[in-house]
Amino acid sequence: MKKFVYAAVICAAAISACTKPFKKVKDGSEFKVISVKSGPTLVNGNFMELNVVAKYKDSVLFSTNEEGMPQFGVYDTASFPTPYKEAFKNIHVGDSVVLRIPTDSIIAKGGGQSPPFIKKGQYIYQSYTVANVYTTKEQADSAQKTHIKVAQERASQKQFKQVEKDLVASKEQIEKDSRLIDEYLAKNNIKAIKTKWGTYVAIQTEGTGPTLTSKDVASVNYTGKTFDSSIVFDSNVDPKFKHVIPYDVPVGQLSGIVLGWPDALMQMKKGTKATVYIPSSLAYGKQGRAPQIKADQILVFDMEVVNVISEEASMAKQAEEEKQMRAAQEKMMDSLKNANPRAKAEMEKRGK
Repeated sequence: MKKFVYAAVICAAAISACTKPFKKVKDGSEFKVISVKSGPTLVNGNFMELNVVAKYKDSVLFSTNEEGMPQFGVYDTASFPTPYKEAFKNIHVGDSVVLRIPTDSIIAKGGGQSPPFIKKGQYIYQSYTVANVYTTKEQADSAQKTHIKVAQERASQKQFKQVEKDLVASKEQIEKDSRLIDEYLAKNNIKAIKTKWGTYVAIQTEGTGPTLTSKDVASVNYTGKTFDSSIVFDSNVDPKFKHVIPYDVPVGQLSGIVLGWPDALMQMKKGTKATVYIPSSLAYGKQGRAPQIKADQILVFDMEVVNVISEEASMAKQAEEEKQMRAAQEKMMDSLKNANPRAKAEMEKRGK
């Protein structure tokens, strides 16, 4: 019975969304509130959790539902800009605010920098649904951390799918690089595993424990060389490069590292030592990285996985490091204030 009642509420809200007129405000934008009144009314000082969708014609420009990361903010209508100030008055958990923004105003405000696909005489629709409300910042922060994990997983899935599409487009170059790597390995009697994406992993020392997954963070020691000349272009074990510290790699996050790295690491374990041969399409591609790395340059990395922790443990580690840094900064400020009574009095005055 409850399911039928809930479905009826949804249907009623959908009909209301289509038939309820928009209310125009001073800046020319328009809004309407789709109220289901299924939850408590928000009061100033609450923390909102909002699902946001922006659409232009039939295209979704942005969606927190797809990204898995709602927006969080303090509910304080007095500080909201127009038209949010009026639209969010007396809002409940479960309600939605729909804004209709004329593309003419966006183009006018953009000063020639608005997206080229936006045409005059149209509208962009922004929908804000109040998914939840929290009375304290601690509660909101806790909820946000839960969503961050989901968002990271979804972003990782999208990245991996995009990589596979890009590899299809780079098939010719990958095959060319693979022939060169195969010839080199055969000539030097080197045994290597070839991954699905096309990275070659020659393991010298087998590690222990489970094989790494996209949910792990690997601490890696490495030396990177060019395939054709063996020139070392980077290393975190050679003091010459001035960053002698293990490099933490979130295996499931593809931004900030060459694609051959996570591809190779998912063939390795804690303690594994390996030489990794990365086709140019999984390295710096046709752009290269001047001046050391040319376009379509195959790379070779000597890698050692010195430690493996979970993403959760890595986030906790970062939080603790940030806490210690803040404590150190506060301690330093206290020392400065105590050393200079006049400055201390001035800082305390400003704090008030």
